This record gives sequence, C-alpha cells and structure tokens, in this order.
Amino acid sequence: MKLMDRVRSILRVKRYSLRAEKAYCYWIRFFIHFQGMQHPIIMTGVKVKQFLEHLATERHLAAATQNQTFNAIVFLYRHVLGNGFAKIRSPLG
Repeated sequence: MKLMDRVRSILRVKRYSLRAEKAYCYWIRFFIHFQGMQHPIIMTGVKVKQFLEHLATERHLAAATQNQTFNAIVFLYRHVLGNGFAKIRSPLG
C-alpha cells in the first residue's frame, strides 16, 4: 500500500473528519515535495524542523496553520510510520 493510501486509511480508522483528512494529506505531501521527494522514513528531525521553520519564516503561515501542519507531520511519524520520532517540539512553543 502506498504511503498516502496508508495515511488516509489510518485517518479514517481513527475517525478524523474529512476536512482534517484533506488538510493532513495536503501538508504531508507538501512536506515530502519540500524535501525533494524523499521518503519520510529516511528524514531526520532536522528536516522536519527545517520545513516548519520555512513555513513560518518564508510562507508566513498563521499560527493555527503551523500547528495543523505540525500535527499532520506528528501523525505521519507516530501513527503511519510507527516511529518514536514524533517527540519534536512545535515551533510555536
């Protein structure tokens, strides 16, 4: 099963809303594209931090959107990839 299919499947099993599913999938895809199409399993916490900082400083995203993006990436690592890597701190504090 492809990564994004797994993401959608797990979101549905956990009963996330359709809007949340669309938003999480968007931000996960954006993250992967931002990092040159690398698979998230091989990316380090530094890559995640770099992405979140880019969104805050270059894209000037609102705090709520930054939090949603952060939560989407944590969901990816914690629930989809089963990686303990999700201990990253939110850039908002």
